[in-house]
Amino acid sequence: MPQTRPSLKTLWRDGWSVIQARWQLRSAAVLGQRVRLWGRLALHNSGTLIVGERVRLVSTVVPLELAIGPQGRLEIGAGAYINYGCSIAATQLVQIGPRCNLGTYVLLMDNDFHSLAPEQRHVMPPSAPIILEENVWIGGRVVVLSGVTIGAGSVIGAGSVVTKSIPPRSLAVGVPARVIRTL
Repeated sequence: MPQTRPSLKTLWRDGWSVIQARWQLRSAAVLGQRVRLWGRLALHNSGTLIVGERVRLVSTVVPLELAIGPQGRLEIGAGAYINYGCSIAATQLVQIGPRCNLGTYVLLMDNDFHSLAPEQRHVMPPSAPIILEENVWIGGRVVVLSGVTIGAGSVIGAGSVVTKSIPPRSLAVGVPARVIRTL
């Protein structure tokens, strides 16, 4: 099958996305090669941001929000894809492994930001890391709460709320998310 050459428009868009990533992620401690960003990112970085090679970030329809606190660390592994509307807040550690795919409007927060007790609501509780191991696929509008590890090769169904760790190669769905089968 003959190979077609990319159009000038495609080359321009791809090159511009690399320039956008370099500029908008300039506060990153590490920024890998060929990171691409489409759209305008909402980035609040007072901690450590590490972005691996060939990461793709989409912030076109709704801005992608990345918030890293002073002691926070956000790591995005090589080849990861994060779609528009996602909000990721790292006060301690949020680690997105290599080749992970996050659907639209995914919410990852390693802290609840307030206590349940009415007299304690102004006190920030302790953080617990969120870790997505290699090749995790998270569907649209999924919420991942603090202290959760999602095992390598797992899939989380759209609209789920992940409150507990998910083992590797599992399909989990629901509120709260439960493993319904292994992959």
